[in-house]
Amino acid sequence: MTPSLSTTGVPAVRWGTPPPGREAVDNGGAEGSPDVDEQRPHRRGATGEAMTGWDSELDRVLGAKTAKALNGAFGMTTAGDLLRHYPRRYAERGELTPIGGLEIGEHATVLARVERVSKRKMRSRKGTILQARITDGTRSMSCTFFNQAWRERELLPGRRGMFAGKVTAYRSELQLAHPEYQLFTEEDSDEQGAAREFASALIPVYPASQGVPSWSLARCVDQVLSGWDGVVDPLPESLRERIGVLGLDAALRRIHQPEDLAQVEQAKYRLKWDEALGVQLSLAQSREQRGARPAPACPPRQDGLAAAFEAELPFTLTAGQLEVGERIAEDLAHEHPMNRLVQGEVGSGKTVVALRAMLQVIDSGRQAAMLAPTEVLAAQHARSLRELLGEFSGAGELGASDRATKVTLLTGSLSAAQRKQALLDAASGSAGIVVGTHALIQDGVSFADLGMVVVDEQHRFGVEQRDALRVRAGERSCPHLLVMTATPIPRTVAMTVFGDLRTSALRELPNGRSPIGTTVVPTAEKPSWLERAWQRVREEVEAGHQIYVVCSRVGDESGSGARETTSGEDAEQRSPVTVLELAEELGAGPLEGLRLGVLHGRLASEDKDSVMRSFAAGEIDVLVATTVVEVGVDVPNATMMVIMDADRFGTSQLHQLRGRVGRGASPGLCLLVSEAVSQTPARNRLEAVASTTDGFELARLDLQQRREGDVLGAAQSGKKSTLRVLSLVHDEELIAEARAEAEEFVRQDPELSSHPGLAAMVAELVAEERAEFLEKA
Repeated sequence: MTPSLSTTGVPAVRWGTPPPGREAVDNGGAEGSPDVDEQRPHRRGATGEAMTGWDSELDRVLGAKTAKALNGAFGMTTAGDLLRHYPRRYAERGELTPIGGLEIGEHATVLARVERVSKRKMRSRKGTILQARITDGTRSMSCTFFNQAWRERELLPGRRGMFAGKVTAYRSELQLAHPEYQLFTEEDSDEQGAAREFASALIPVYPASQGVPSWSLARCVDQVLSGWDGVVDPLPESLRERIGVLGLDAALRRIHQPEDLAQVEQAKYRLKWDEALGVQLSLAQSREQRGARPAPACPPRQDGLAAAFEAELPFTLTAGQLEVGERIAEDLAHEHPMNRLVQGEVGSGKTVVALRAMLQVIDSGRQAAMLAPTEVLAAQHARSLRELLGEFSGAGELGASDRATKVTLLTGSLSAAQRKQALLDAASGSAGIVVGTHALIQDGVSFADLGMVVVDEQHRFGVEQRDALRVRAGERSCPHLLVMTATPIPRTVAMTVFGDLRTSALRELPNGRSPIGTTVVPTAEKPSWLERAWQRVREEVEAGHQIYVVCSRVGDESGSGARETTSGEDAEQRSPVTVLELAEELGAGPLEGLRLGVLHGRLASEDKDSVMRSFAAGEIDVLVATTVVEVGVDVPNATMMVIMDADRFGTSQLHQLRGRVGRGASPGLCLLVSEAVSQTPARNRLEAVASTTDGFELARLDLQQRREGDVLGAAQSGKKSTLRVLSLVHDEELIAEARAEAEEFVRQDPELSSHPGLAAMVAELVAEERAEFLEKA
């Protein structure tokens, strides 16, 4: 990623004077599209030449009108912001965009051919609807315009062009409502002011927005690069030669104005190195600083509580549990803080692994804390730990072993007396294990000697929340950290995001787990399948089993999460199915007579516990719930789950949810109910979940389909997305090489004072807040 060189003492980038005839660019007639202003103010040097830098404001380069549009749509304010906005893909002039690959809800730019155009009057009000059918040669979609009959003269059958707008669906058909478009003509390549990209072999397609289509962005980039006079490269020349990458100046030109796909790949390879190296340099610096705070050494004891507990286990540990346990035990024995991620399939026995580790810490006279994302899960963990410990739980109580410890639960819903006792247990050290939610990280919570922190379902916590618990060990000590997740994370995510977090995987399931079958229920195409799904629920209940029905919303939200299904005067919005509405409909309709329960996050803690106890006791046939049942809920008699609006959930979340069934002797069944249109990414994602129960494979798919920049961007740190071209799935080797290079640079020069270009790159790529985020992660 390009550094802000003007902030490091390096002279600002010089830009040449744009050639004559480039002062104005025609916007092609797209209403509302930004355009390069005719009069662009420039700063002038002593000799009168136009000069600007990487940090120059866009209104000085492109003009106020364009700058305002780019800032409003993308938050761009400088020339550097614009040049960092890389094309999403490239299309050849004669090639069309596969319509089947479009995602409902995304703002897409497609290259397509006009198939036919029709016009009709609105039924409910005056006016006309013009509908243009566009095709990629295999599949079609519609473009709908209201009261714009004149477009019929432009959108002639056979004409090709670029169409940009939000992808929606109506009656199982994809459509663009009021799209902007740019039609190709034979004269485009010769016409003065026509967009360069239409005359070239490759057309860059940029991430766009309503009112700022891809072709407008291409013109803005062209205008900036027309006066480009080079940039100081932050990578040392010796490094560029060693890893075989382009200079930054050439990479920026080729990513935006390639002559062929080979140039695109060369540019991406260089820019990927900038991103990977910037992140890894920051992580290496963080590791260097963090080594100053040792952790308490907790070597295993042959005559301790951990050994006694393992000797009394009523089941045999799997080979995976034993292997991971040995690695954790070795980590705990040293003063270097353990930072280990245990990722394992749903039901693979992560809790037992964590408990064995906590007992080893207790044997050394210290405490362990377990942080859970919800009160339901925290209470479940506390119960599970006590049950697993048996006589080794409840220290001081009648019948407890003389080696026993105490498990204390601390959540926000405890009564004043209960909270006071829990805080005393933690502060005095009488509780060897303290389980809790966010209440554990609030002010006023202290520990006698915190030696280890276990974070369950770590993806459900922010970095600040995880770090707040670790500092409870004091300023001079750092507790060992074990994070667990049933949502597997690919190796490169752990390598890049979690710094020096070592990873262990539990792939083997304990004996007794039953297979889970998964089927997509496409209600838009086959509405009768939903009726059959409710019949199937009745059959499971008649067989003595129980069922989960999961919704994405509780109910009574003010339009949150509404889905557009717009088409002409039939425009409407359908909100997602909610727990409260569906429970009422099912109770009065297809599931009448069955015992239905409702569970969601708005219920009081005691009410949630009561519902779960009733469901676990078999007093509820069908539990209609939100994702509060996603983790920590273990009811072996539950054999079926129906997930409504399944396309609203992520791949890994769907995998987590269906892991609630098939936990007993009977096989499990999961139905994914969705209106997602066939061959769209949303539908393909559901089909992928239905095709495999391998959570590790699904995690990679999930990462491929989401914006990978979110791993270090807004989804994690609240800042702009960082990774634009680096792929955490496909660039494993490159990331590993960047890590090695970064460690060597930091080993020789911890502050990078001898490499100002690299220091500037880190400052630009990983802002101060994000660097802190990475260190804590």
